[in-house]
Amino acid sequence: MPIAIIFFLGIANFAMHKAVIDSAHPILRQATWLASSKGRRLALGLEFGVLLAAMLLAANGWPKLAIGYAIYTALNGAAAWVILKGQG
Repeated sequence: MPIAIIFFLGIANFAMHKAVIDSAHPILRQATWLASSKGRRLALGLEFGVLLAAMLLAANGWPKLAIGYAIYTALNGAAAWVILKGQG
C-alpha cells in the first residue's frame, strides 16, 4: 500500500512540476538552467529520481516513508500554488 500511495503522490508531483515549468513565471528566468529543454528534462529526471528512491525504500522496509513523501508533496503543492497564483 505505501508504494501505491507514493506512486500516486508522484503523479501529482510530476503534474505540479510540469505546470510550474510551463508557466513561464519570472522566477524561472532566474534559474537559467531551467530555460533550456535540457534543463527541464534534468529537473523532471531529478523528480523521477526522488520518486524512484522513495518507492524503492518503501518496498525494502521503510513503509513509513510514504508519510515523508506526502509531506514533500504538500510542500511542492504549496510552492506550486504560490508560483502559479503569482504571489511569489
